[in-house]
Amino acid sequence: MKIFKKFICYPLAWIFSFACCTHAYTQELPKVIKMVVPFAPGASNDLFARALAQKLSTKLELTVIVENRPGAGGVIGADFVAKAAPDGATLLFTSNALTTTAAVQRKLPYDPEKDLAPIAMVASSGLILLVRTDGPYTDTATLVQAMRDPKNKMTYGSSGIGSVNHVSTELLHSMAGTTALHLPYKGLSLALIDMIGGRVDFLITTVASSGSQLRAGKVKALGVTSLGRSPFNPELAPMADIVPGYSSEIWWGVFAPAATSKTIIERLNKEIRQVTAEPDMQKLFAQEAALATTLTAADFAQRIKTEIALWKKVVQERNIQPE
Repeated sequence: MKIFKKFICYPLAWIFSFACCTHAYTQELPKVIKMVVPFAPGASNDLFARALAQKLSTKLELTVIVENRPGAGGVIGADFVAKAAPDGATLLFTSNALTTTAAVQRKLPYDPEKDLAPIAMVASSGLILLVRTDGPYTDTATLVQAMRDPKNKMTYGSSGIGSVNHVSTELLHSMAGTTALHLPYKGLSLALIDMIGGRVDFLITTVASSGSQLRAGKVKALGVTSLGRSPFNPELAPMADIVPGYSSEIWWGVFAPAATSKTIIERLNKEIRQVTAEPDMQKLFAQEAALATTLTAADFAQRIKTEIALWKKVVQERNIQPE
């Protein structure tokens, strides 16, 4: 009888234990997830976040809503998520403005490396070097040569102090031994207008933000900041051909509050990597000249650490002061 009980009880106990574990895993994610975008609606951050939210809602059979919390270059939204409960119900969808802000701003209400847990990088895109069409520069080499001459009072624009295009340009100066006066704008569209008008010599920016001006022939691209040629602009040579080792890009990714369980982070990483590999998501990324980028949560965390260290070095070397 004892042997019979063992044969009956042990399998039942194993089945019950397995069912409980499976139930716990499926219940790990809350039924409603808020994905915070720390920028205003309409740009790539918002576009990608909403597409991802819809995909995850369908795949996971739960509700993922997008909430825009713009302000202070992404700081307000990031701080909100950093201070949220670490239960998977509040996520952050942002760009590497997170790392540039961490390097430039001396007093943030959160520490991006300690208070936020990287989940998954979603997409990335190289930047392009732009000048006005009727200007004297024909390629990256001629522009770099002009900036090396102290007699030339060169200027460049950006979307603000600490923006990705700002620090990417300062990285170029640091590596190429060049200089140009920084003119920060409240948006790249204004910087583009001034460049076309001759008040700004060049910009480093995204393809998406300058597409209409490129198509209209008002500006021209001299090179790309990626180490290799971009599939979206294969005719453009990497700027690294002229300034060896130079590269920069913009990326988008998902984060959670730091104390979020490893189970939730790994589950979301897996699901996000799967949905971003789907053809319609890749088509959406391509419309913004971006590529789906898959990294493990650990690799993404290392990327954040390395990037913040790089931008801090650039900030120090170039004496970049916060606003």
